Amino acid sequence: MEMKRAGRSKTRCGGLGDRGGRLRGLRAVLGVLLVLVLCAAPLAARVVRVEVQSRTDVLDGKTFGSAGAYERITGRVYFSVPIANEHNRGIVDLDHAVNLQKGEVAFSANVIVVRPKDVKKGNGTMMLEIPNRGHSGLISLVDGGDWNLADDAGDGWLLRNGYTIASIGWQWDAPGANAMALTAPIAKDHGRTITGLVRGDLMPSQVMAEIPLGHLIVGHIGGTEYPVAAADDPRNVLTVRDSREGERTVIPRAQWQFAHSVDGKLVPSDRFIHLEGGFRPGKLYEYVYVAADPVVAGLGFAAVRDFASYAKHAPNAVAPAARVYGEGISQDGRFLRDFLYEGFNADEQGRMALDGVLAHVAGAGRGSFNYRFAQPSRDAEPTSSVFYPTDIFPFTDLPEHDPVTGEIGGLLDQAMAEHVVPKIFFSNTSFEYWGRVASLIHTSADGKRDVRISDTVRIYHFTGLQHFSGPFPPRKGVGELMGQEPQSPLPVRFFWRAMITNMDAWVRKNTPPPPSSYPKIADGTLVPLSAYAFPRIPGVNLPQEANQAYRLDFGSEWTRGILTIQPPRVGKPYPVLVPQVDGDGNERDGVRLPEITVPLATYASWNLRDPSIGAPDQRVSFELSYIPFARTAAERIARGDPRRSIAERYAGREDYMGRYAEAVDRLVAERWILAEDREALLELGAREWEYATQ
Repeated sequence: MEMKRAGRSKTRCGGLGDRGGRLRGLRAVLGVLLVLVLCAAPLAARVVRVEVQSRTDVLDGKTFGSAGAYERITGRVYFSVPIANEHNRGIVDLDHAVNLQKGEVAFSANVIVVRPKDVKKGNGTMMLEIPNRGHSGLISLVDGGDWNLADDAGDGWLLRNGYTIASIGWQWDAPGANAMALTAPIAKDHGRTITGLVRGDLMPSQVMAEIPLGHLIVGHIGGTEYPVAAADDPRNVLTVRDSREGERTVIPRAQWQFAHSVDGKLVPSDRFIHLEGGFRPGKLYEYVYVAADPVVAGLGFAAVRDFASYAKHAPNAVAPAARVYGEGISQDGRFLRDFLYEGFNADEQGRMALDGVLAHVAGAGRGSFNYRFAQPSRDAEPTSSVFYPTDIFPFTDLPEHDPVTGEIGGLLDQAMAEHVVPKIFFSNTSFEYWGRVASLIHTSADGKRDVRISDTVRIYHFTGLQHFSGPFPPRKGVGELMGQEPQSPLPVRFFWRAMITNMDAWVRKNTPPPPSSYPKIADGTLVPLSAYAFPRIPGVNLPQEANQAYRLDFGSEWTRGILTIQPPRVGKPYPVLVPQVDGDGNERDGVRLPEITVPLATYASWNLRDPSIGAPDQRVSFELSYIPFARTAAERIARGDPRRSIAERYAGREDYMGRYAEAVDRLVAERWILAEDREALLELGAREWEYATQ
């Protein structure tokens, strides 16, 4: 039995390139002359044209440092890819696309560009954002203003430093009318409808009469997914279990139906499941159903590749750049890892597309991005999206060996073979070691030793941060994110600004960035769960498990991107290791903000579900726990808290802030934080002191 999908082979097609390239280039040039749009691409970028839908000055022409005024452009990019080109052959079902004409497949994507009005005043670097489930957020995250720069640019850091920021739709099922999405053709088998099995799952946080087939994540649909093609097909199944590895119980077909309540009446629906008595909180429901007409989802990889190439090589590009860095967070970090693994960093002429990659909080994951009936929104959470092709071998950048299957491979094998390896940052927070098996990106597959990483890769562990930055003052999550403890409020923004600066210096000037910083087996900072030494804090419940990666078998056609077994056969899991903690419960390794080195609280790397949403022994997705220290020794003793109180650690505010400032200065000296952000961090430290001691 094949327990793991191997990388798809890349068949070479030498001999066709020169003449075919000239003919395709001639068609592209003629296309430019015939359409009244903003600019077309040259031969290899494969961008046929860009239609500009809006073009507005940012904040009425406000100037940003030496980069001057900026403009925000929205539009649509039109692409065409030849199926015979060796760099397109890995796209699943490309040769079955219904719009295949003269050997090429057309598709399009939404695009947003924020660029200096005078591009010569920019720094020549494009941050190419991979939007998360159709939504752009890089500018808001890094600069602190509106994501669309409508009324507020924050402090304008990206703009002041001359960056061009672009965001390109890549997800075919991105939900909502305003989502940035990929418009791609469906596939048919010589005119015949293709059907297959699609699977979804959900653990509700409250009683629900019906659930959507689309991926429900943090209270929103992350992907619209496929409608039911045959409601009465006997292969349609609904099951329930208590946890990821719990035994499934089949719910009788007479108790559920594909239907939705409208104005109090139940009507048939091909996008909802209705269950008699409702779906109960704390239970994991899984459904499998027959769908039809798969979208050629892997064209999302081609969209990113070809837009990056177009920006660098087209003389009249809407967003010209000398360098392009792919940036992705969570789902989009996994997309970038898969983009590299699938061999898409070489454009159709074999040139490097992305010069740098910043893949954040992806853990060891890839995803359902280039399969028949792909579901790009599905991830891998403690209580949903279980047993998807997310955390799958290989995990490390350099080749590794799976001792169970005998498979050998590395994430960068294809990029190395084609000499298009970019500079790479793989950055993770504490959550990913518990929720996204992050240890597997730097350990052997048997979990017994640390492994070497490539000279072109840096791995950073941002200690005490959660998957997304929580609010300050700390408070609990809501809905399905309701945890037993408040969330970690530690911000990631300042790390991002330093990472972008360091990446730009690495690519532009070959200035090495800070060395990798992550937990290791060799020094005892990375351990099995059985050795995890969290202090016994009264009233704080401890997790009994962490997410694991499994050897999965989706059927004999998985190597071709076709999943025929749903749910998959599940084999032996890979060992999961977690960062070890100190006596306060804070992790000992990694890149640490002053809140960890000069602490006022414990930032536990997990958060358990609140009993009100069921399954209180399971972890909440994405969150850490903020557990404050007692203020005084008397308070600590009364609680039975083993951690020293604030008064036992610091002589007072002045003492604390002095140590805090020293910690900030170390981060600045080591280039984890920019000097210009020092004061903002000091202000944050002062607010945290007031909150902790009030």
